[in-house]
Amino acid sequence: MRIKRGVVKKSKKKRYLKAAKGYRGARSRRISLAKEQYFRSGVYAYAGRKQKKRDYRKLWIVRINAAARLNDMKYNELMHGLKVAGVKINRKMLSEIAATDMNAFKAYVDIAKEALN
Repeated sequence: MRIKRGVVKKSKKKRYLKAAKGYRGARSRRISLAKEQYFRSGVYAYAGRKQKKRDYRKLWIVRINAAARLNDMKYNELMHGLKVAGVKINRKMLSEIAATDMNAFKAYVDIAKEALN
């Protein structure tokens, strides 16, 4: 007796077409193209999550550097000074302080300057 798998096949097709709903042109209508684009989109999404981390780190560094230069210091000098002083603060928090509270950031700059001298 042969096994008919029409129901299984149709449900698989439906799953790929549902996932490809917003794609342009044939990629949202043809099963083979929809399936191919679905897997490729997964690859792009994975890469994008890694890229987002890099982009945020770049943003934080730009913010810290801009605030540091307003206080007559370079980014690398500031970070080195904080490390020598034993201050454990990550770039995300430091950039947030630089963007919102310049007095607190100036205190960090002073700590770094003191540690370098």
